[in-house]
Amino acid sequence: MSVLENVAFGLEFRRLPRAERHRRARAFIEQVGLAEFADAYPHELSVGMRQRVSLARAFVANPQILLMDEPFAALDALTKLVLQEELLRLWQLHRSLVVYVTHDLAEAVLLSDRVLVMSGRPGTIRMEVPIPLARPRNLVDRVHDEVVAIERRLWAALEPEVRAGLGAPRGAR
Repeated sequence: MSVLENVAFGLEFRRLPRAERHRRARAFIEQVGLAEFADAYPHELSVGMRQRVSLARAFVANPQILLMDEPFAALDALTKLVLQEELLRLWQLHRSLVVYVTHDLAEAVLLSDRVLVMSGRPGTIRMEVPIPLARPRNLVDRVHDEVVAIERRLWAALEPEVRAGLGAPRGAR
């Protein structure tokens, strides 16, 4: 499927007429900066562009809740930063509830209003950490004292279990 068909696909289940599906899809394709690629196919896009298509496809249906399971994990650091900003911008516009799963502590802090720390098996919520950072967020400011302090708090909660899972002693470097 082309970018346009891909983004419009989920709207088929709402039984919208084709013209309306395509109108909505084009609006979201434009919002993610891919208007000139609406007729392109996935193999013609970079990995980052494909992820922007995924963001458009997710938001076009105007979901009340959006579950994102490590959507940027396979990206290089710079592309990841751009897409995190893109996600925040789309969220600001559309305000869906986003449940975002990540192992990246900085990403969790910078994208969230609250972080739920989960244990390993069986998965249970061990801790809830509200994120008091103002919006809109500045993702470049990853070394801000408040961000670093929250990351350290999260790591302190996770470190023993992570090290135990790796067979590494606590405090080993």
